[in-house]
Amino acid sequence: MENQNNETLIRPDRLFEVSWEVCNKVGGIHTVVSTKARTVESKLGDNYLLIGPDIQREGDNPEFEEDDELLKAWRQSVYNDGIRIRIGRWRVVGRPIAVLVDYTSLFPKKDDILKFLWETYHVDSISGQWDYIEPVLFGWAAGVVIASYVETFGTPTEKAVAHFHEWMTAAGGLYLRKHAPYIATVFTTHATVMGRCIAGNRLPLYNDLPKFNADELARQFNVTAKHSIEKMAAAYHDAFLTVSDITANECKYLLGREPDGVTPNGFENDFVWAGEEYYAKRDEARRAMISVAEACLGEKFTGDPLIVGTSGRYEFRNKGIDVFIESLKQLAASDRLRREVLAYITVPAGNRGPRLDLQAHLADPSKPIDAGQYRHSTHYLENATWDPIVNALKNSNLTDPGSKVKVIFVPTYLNKADGIFHKDYYELLVGMDITVFPSYYEPWGYTPLESVAFSIPTVTTTLAGFGIWVDKQREHAGVEVIRRDDYNDKEVEAKIADTLLRFSLLDEKHVNEQHTSAYEISLTALWEHLFAAYEQAYSEAVESSIVRTNRAVLDGGTKTEQINFVRQQLFVEKPVWNRMMVDKTLPKRLHALEELSRNLWWCWNPGARDLFEGIDPALWAESDRNPIAFLDKMSVERMKELEKDTNFLAQLDAVHTQFRDYMNEKPDPKATTVSYFSMEYGLHSSLKIYSGGLGILAGDYLKEASDKNVPMAAVGLLYRYGYFTQRLSAQGAQEATYEAQNFYKLPISPVRDEAGGWVTVTIAFPGRTLSARVWKCQVGRTDLYLLDADIEDNLEEDRQITHYLYGGDWENRLKQEILLGIGGIRALRQLGIKHDVFHCNEGHAAFIGVERIRDLVNHRKLSFSEALEVVRSSSLFTTHTPVPAGHDAFPESMIRQYMSHYPDVLGITWEQYINLGKTNPNDPNEKFSMSVLACNLSQEVNGVSWLHGEVSKEILGNMWPGYFKNELHIGYVTNGVHFPTWIASSLRRLYARYFGDGFEGHVYDIPAWQKVHDIPDAELWEERMKLKNKLIKHIRRRYSDPRQVRLDSPRQMLQVIEGIKPDVLTIGFARRFATYKRAYLLFTNLDRLAAIVNNKERPVQFIFAGKAHPNDKPGQDLIRRIVEVAAMPQFVGKILFLQNYDMELARRMVQGVDVWLNTPTRPLEASGTSGEKCVMNGVLQFSVLDGWWVEGYKEGAGWMLPMERTFADQHYQDELDAEMIYNTIEEQIAPKYYARDTDGIPHEWVSSVKRCVADIASNFTTNRMMRDYEERFYGKLAARRHEIVAGDYMLAREIAAWKRRISAAWDKVRIVEVKQAKIDREAMFVGEHYPFEIKIDVADLRPEDIGAELVVAKQIEYGQPVNVIETVPLERTAVEGTTVTYALDYRSGRSGSFDVALRIYPSNPLLPHRMDFALVKWA
Repeated sequence: MENQNNETLIRPDRLFEVSWEVCNKVGGIHTVVSTKARTVESKLGDNYLLIGPDIQREGDNPEFEEDDELLKAWRQSVYNDGIRIRIGRWRVVGRPIAVLVDYTSLFPKKDDILKFLWETYHVDSISGQWDYIEPVLFGWAAGVVIASYVETFGTPTEKAVAHFHEWMTAAGGLYLRKHAPYIATVFTTHATVMGRCIAGNRLPLYNDLPKFNADELARQFNVTAKHSIEKMAAAYHDAFLTVSDITANECKYLLGREPDGVTPNGFENDFVWAGEEYYAKRDEARRAMISVAEACLGEKFTGDPLIVGTSGRYEFRNKGIDVFIESLKQLAASDRLRREVLAYITVPAGNRGPRLDLQAHLADPSKPIDAGQYRHSTHYLENATWDPIVNALKNSNLTDPGSKVKVIFVPTYLNKADGIFHKDYYELLVGMDITVFPSYYEPWGYTPLESVAFSIPTVTTTLAGFGIWVDKQREHAGVEVIRRDDYNDKEVEAKIADTLLRFSLLDEKHVNEQHTSAYEISLTALWEHLFAAYEQAYSEAVESSIVRTNRAVLDGGTKTEQINFVRQQLFVEKPVWNRMMVDKTLPKRLHALEELSRNLWWCWNPGARDLFEGIDPALWAESDRNPIAFLDKMSVERMKELEKDTNFLAQLDAVHTQFRDYMNEKPDPKATTVSYFSMEYGLHSSLKIYSGGLGILAGDYLKEASDKNVPMAAVGLLYRYGYFTQRLSAQGAQEATYEAQNFYKLPISPVRDEAGGWVTVTIAFPGRTLSARVWKCQVGRTDLYLLDADIEDNLEEDRQITHYLYGGDWENRLKQEILLGIGGIRALRQLGIKHDVFHCNEGHAAFIGVERIRDLVNHRKLSFSEALEVVRSSSLFTTHTPVPAGHDAFPESMIRQYMSHYPDVLGITWEQYINLGKTNPNDPNEKFSMSVLACNLSQEVNGVSWLHGEVSKEILGNMWPGYFKNELHIGYVTNGVHFPTWIASSLRRLYARYFGDGFEGHVYDIPAWQKVHDIPDAELWEERMKLKNKLIKHIRRRYSDPRQVRLDSPRQMLQVIEGIKPDVLTIGFARRFATYKRAYLLFTNLDRLAAIVNNKERPVQFIFAGKAHPNDKPGQDLIRRIVEVAAMPQFVGKILFLQNYDMELARRMVQGVDVWLNTPTRPLEASGTSGEKCVMNGVLQFSVLDGWWVEGYKEGAGWMLPMERTFADQHYQDELDAEMIYNTIEEQIAPKYYARDTDGIPHEWVSSVKRCVADIASNFTTNRMMRDYEERFYGKLAARRHEIVAGDYMLAREIAAWKRRISAAWDKVRIVEVKQAKIDREAMFVGEHYPFEIKIDVADLRPEDIGAELVVAKQIEYGQPVNVIETVPLERTAVEGTTVTYALDYRSGRSGSFDVALRIYPSNPLLPHRMDFALVKWA
């Protein structure tokens, strides 16, 4: 680059610098850009912007200080272009503005971007994998951001330069050249892609450089895409630069273009200590390095050793670690060596944390060092067998006890968190005497430069850019530059050994001269001297761009191009509103009402419910039975009356005392503690955070946990609009309206920290941080924590995450599930809640396992596989979905967009991470399934009824291909319902009177329910009729209110009110209107139906209710059809559809109808709990044998449609089922209902009601359900977790190591020979003995690591599932070398036709079950 006179230099008005390492330390480029920033900032101020990737580090990025107010309006306009950015300051000297760009939003456009690069520049991306695509998208996004900034703030005469570092950002320059051509572009390659590859593959890079065909080699090394974009970037930027002469030569031959200039890498030495502090730090470093070495090696130094160091990335050959170790061997063999030498190799390698024995010994020297550990390493190496440094030291003189040269390997980043030194790299470097960096491939080389900055002499080579640059300086006694080429390794080794030997013999005066020389060299490399080369390059780039675009922008130029920059004020200033809350307070004597209203305990305790309702029944109904809203609306006059009402006050005190006693009861300290996660909770109709059965079940479960005093904390989301309110047009069209909930009128309160601040959790999202506030809802003694993202800190699109339950698109659903799982665990962690068991209610919350692993990897320093053992041991996944399509699954690109940073944090690859959610690993088209993820992260899995447990084995069975469906470790707990919530208050009092002791407290003793038979028929029938009358009254009231029901005419309203009668057999059908629930069955034959409802002697009326999801068109059409039928003259007042089905209407219906109809397509009803709510109220169930009814049905206590299908064609099956429904109603249900004695009581019917309550309802409460979970899962998991975490996770580490060992060797395990009885030729006889024998070569494994078994199945029919009836283990009978013999003397105990096979599996008694590690081979 020719020097321009300083006067003629064109200086840019704005400079953008783009690098993957802005605020993101990966390697040396970070040092280049971060240290140069001070110099550039001093010249350009805030007209200098640095652009880096937003790689979504969890927690704070320590290098980046976000500033939400900086360039706020522009940031919003960039969002509108579809790119998310964070703006703030880089925490380096100079504090320049940094813009972090999230490129993941470009994933969906990646094909268009790569196509553009091909068509415009011939960049060949076809073979590029994600490690190529992600940087390209980042570069492109950076280009878009720069263009937007210049368009917003620039003027036509301003000169802007955009500087791109390395191929990873090159797409940005190529974007600007096409879309913003007036911006000058500069591209720097610090090391060519092909140079790294050639050197890394041990080809002679320097000797053969002119002969290489770079494009052909790129194909061989599979880096065509990276090489191609680098080559095109070199050709299509206004200035192409590199950092050293050595790389310039590479570019000439490998990229086909000589650089326009060389800009040596400078630095700032502001991190170097001076004076007394320097010497204190040096002494401290030496003491630390010597004491650690003595502890590791078990040897003391006799004098002050010469400390030699090398460091950098772990590139064994390229960084010259190989020749360094060989030179140390030569030095150790030299008889001229007088002084002891301590060599430190500090390069990060795969490690599993600091050695515990070394930590203990350094803290207390009396603690012994474990002789079984590798002596030369300070940390546990992940794979010592394969480690190049370990292998280079092995069996050499460097490992001899008496060796004068002692080597210590520190395989970790030195960032003060290494666990041994607790220092950063500079705090050790300062204590060294000399450093050695004999690189074979080093485009520049910061490590030797850092060394001389600390006055530490260094050794480098002529193959390092820094080495060549130093050689050009006049004098450099402090830096030894050794000539190195492709073939002179031995010469280099001898030269290093000689240099170290000479240095060890120097006296103090000569050593000090070397220190001084080293420091003086470092001063010449300061940016104040070297930045001039950049200014030169920027000037030439601007000139080049002017020629290119023919724009005359030089001051005074005559041809100022007219580019219209339209400056619009896109964002109008808005008023700043501050919310002011004005509350009225209750008189002191009524404060108990306030306390009761804030805990949902009131909603399942009749005394509390009656207390509120009795104050003002009309206002109570108007307030939707929400006591907080009710007290808010209550007049001051009424309050004053209550203060003086002695009866009311006595009632209040009694209820309040009952509540206080309940709350003060402490749980059993030995009880298992549980964290429960669910997407929805149905607790009361006023808290709209539920949609259907899943939510109601979760709500019932929390109430039961409270009643049984199970120490449980639950986590969910707080929805601003909840689920929709349903209104129907007169024609039955469903209109969904969403009403915002006023959170201050709900039984929830903000969770505060010790300082009084609102507890908030944060999650890194692409290009921004999501924040969510934590609220607490008290469900009796159970705390439910709800996360709320609708806060001003968040972007508008993120505020919507908690707007609607199951609302928005799949991306919004993923964001909800990330918030629930990851945010939920973080909320509990912030609140200091630590529990034994984590229960995931449906797959929505499966990310809880991922976040728990992250915490263990980060804070407990476990490896991923060890953390996985811990998490699995304490996790239960309950699936509620009986069809594969119902399990949430997301495309891989969407998961990558939001979670690409997670694998790094967990210490695994992207493939390993994404495979956690797939049944076919590495299938790129398979979606990431939340249920598969939950199974992989949970030791226990269960369905919600016996039948659903079996169905779940079918759906999830592919996850364990070596095992058959009926062998799988998937259990079940049949759902139940919360008795106090759903039982009618009057019936509860009646039962309590007769059931006696068995119903005291919160335990519903199952035998006690039999006492229902003691209740006189007349008394029970009277209660049933009262409840039915209440329902009919409620329906009449609804139909009289035009706001609740829209009808064609007032006449129709009167027809309905008069038509519905309490003495008519009433059948209810209320549920979610999904098509599999088959609400249409009843309308298959309208003539038959008309005959049933209009039967003179035995009329029947039907009441329907339910919502269809706003996106479920067939479900909505069904509702419309029912409303149409209900309006036909023959059905008016006989068939009704009640709109806006919620918990309140559900309670009335399950208590008030006579029969509950349920007609799902089997086996699609996982459990179904509406029928369970009915049977406890004496409502008889008429249902398909599906879900819970398979277990619940008892003849004479309800009716069923058979479980077996008659027709494969669903249409025929529907017709048959409809016919059976009509027949059952006509021939069995109606006759039984209307068969009255002289006293008018249907005794036969009441007898069925009693059987229904005694034999069915007793088994389907959450009381029994909670007991099942405790006995089948919670106790087992808590015990397992306790074992796994004991002794600093000893068992977790042991099992993880065993699994790694088995996995590594499994492919080598082979079956050598199989001998078995001639079962295929002749029949076996019951009771006879038949021998089976198998010989296995167990390769690198131990005999006890392998198990073998005979699998016996019923005769397998083509296309039918395998039904295993027994597995019989084989005994280990002989071991010869690696060949192990297993044998079985089999005796069959049953006759018939069977299929048998021999299965080999990894065996370890420490595993909880076989599905925990399901590798299998078949003999």
